[in-house]
Amino acid sequence: MGSSMRQGGIQQLLAAEQEAQHIVNAARNEKMARLKRAKEEAEKEVAEYRAHMEAQFQRKVVESSGDSGANVKRLEEETDVKIEYLKSQAASVSLDVVNMLLKHVTTVKN
Repeated sequence: MGSSMRQGGIQQLLAAEQEAQHIVNAARNEKMARLKRAKEEAEKEVAEYRAHMEAQFQRKVVESSGDSGANVKRLEEETDVKIEYLKSQAASVSLDVVNMLLKHVTTVKN
């Protein structure tokens, strides 16, 4: 009876060891699967963020350089308008300036 009890105890220990090994393997496999999912999700988020930032960059490049021709044209038009305004202002006061200069040049002061 002692020998068969020992045999039964050893068998129980071996069965428990196998069960523990299965549990450890299952936990290890689950951990690896979770790490793989986390890595895939992180790569997906990085790709989305990169795409978002690239789109913002491209939009800014288009705004700054794509419209530069339009900006140059607009600035040239504004400059032309200001030049014409200044010419008209100069023409309107030039007679007064000439008269004032003649008055000061021809007036003799002691």
